[in-house]
Amino acid sequence: MEWTSIIAIFALFWVISAFLVLPFGVKTHDELGIDKVRGQADSAPGNFRPVTVIMRTTLLALTLFGIFYANYIYGWITAETFDFIKVPKG
Repeated sequence: MEWTSIIAIFALFWVISAFLVLPFGVKTHDELGIDKVRGQADSAPGNFRPVTVIMRTTLLALTLFGIFYANYIYGWITAETFDFIKVPKG
């Protein structure tokens, strides 16, 4: 696998992981007992910590990419695994 492909696939895993990680640990201003700014949405986060989100996202993306790359090397799951319609040859 080319290194450019590795970077591109890891970036995809990172973005997907970011969307998976974002909702965890976030609380609204009402839940934290903090005053809201005038015009602020009721659902706006009051304790958003971007460094924590980046670290969790990176760890999840590394784990998922590691599994993906191991499957690429060892071929545990291939396209033939999902070939549910077996056509007889001949």
